[in-house]
Amino acid sequence: MQKKLLFLMTVFAILLSGCVVVQQDEVGVKRKFGKLKEATLGPGLYGANPFTTRVLKLPVRTQNLEVRIELPSKEGLTVVADISILYKIDREKVHTVLSEAGPDYENEIILSIFRSAAADVCSRAMAKDMHSGSRSTIEEAIRERMSGLLAERGFIIEAVLLKSIKLPAGLSRSIEARMSAEQDALRMQYELEREEQEAARRQVEAKGERDAQKILAEGLSPEILELRRIKAFEALATSPNAKVIITNGGPMLTTDIDTSVGASPPRAKADPDDSKEKAEEKPRAK
Repeated sequence: MQKKLLFLMTVFAILLSGCVVVQQDEVGVKRKFGKLKEATLGPGLYGANPFTTRVLKLPVRTQNLEVRIELPSKEGLTVVADISILYKIDREKVHTVLSEAGPDYENEIILSIFRSAAADVCSRAMAKDMHSGSRSTIEEAIRERMSGLLAERGFIIEAVLLKSIKLPAGLSRSIEARMSAEQDALRMQYELEREEQEAARRQVEAKGERDAQKILAEGLSPEILELRRIKAFEALATSPNAKVIITNGGPMLTTDIDTSVGASPPRAKADPDDSKEKAEEKPRAK
C-alpha cells in the first residue's frame, strides 16, 4: 500500500513538473531535444514532457535597461552618463531572438550594440550639448542607430533616455560661468529696453503738454476773452443770490488789477482843477 502511494506521488510530481504557465505579457516556445518548435505559445497552461521538452518564455512587454557608461565627446573629454533603454521583443520574431541571442539577449546583443552606437554618436557631439537642449537630438540619433541594427533581430527600440550627465569639473564651471554671463546680458538688455521705453513715454508726455499749451495760447484771442466776460456776467445776472457789481466804466472784468495779498490799492486819478487851485493859494499865503 505504501509503495503504491509512493508511486502515485512520484507520477503526480512528474506530471506537475511538466506543466508550464505562460503569463499575459509573455510568449512561450517549446524546445525539444535542443530544437525549437515553430509554434509559439500564448498566455495559458501547457503540458510538456519534462525529460525531453522545455518551454522557453520571453517577455514581450516594454522593458527598461539601465546602463552607466563613459562616453567620449568631440573635444576629447569623457562624460559619465546614466542611460535608460526602453525596448521590447517583437512577438513575430521570438524564434529569431532565441536562435541568434538566446535567453541572455540583453548582454549578448542589446548592450553591445548600444555601447557602439552611443560612443559613435556622442563622439560627434560637444560635451556641453549633452547637458543642453541638444540632448534630445543625441537620444534620437542613438535610438535610430540601434533600431537599424536590432530591428531584424526581433527587438523594437522605443526610446533611449539620457537621465543624468556628469561633466568634467572644469567644463561644468565653464558652462555655469557662461550661463551666468548670459543671464547678466539679458538682464542688462531688459534694463536698457525699459529705459528707452520710459524716455519715449516722457517725450510723448512733454510733446502733449507743449501742444496743449500752444492750442490754449492760440485760442485766447481778445474776442474770446470778451465773450467769456459776457458769459460770466450773464451767469451772475441769472443767479438768485444778492450781488453788487462795481465797475469803473471800463471792461466789466479787468485783468490789470493785482488782487494778491499785500498789493497796494489803485491810486485815484488827479483832477487838473484841484491842482490849479492849489497853485493859486501858495502866493496868497506869502
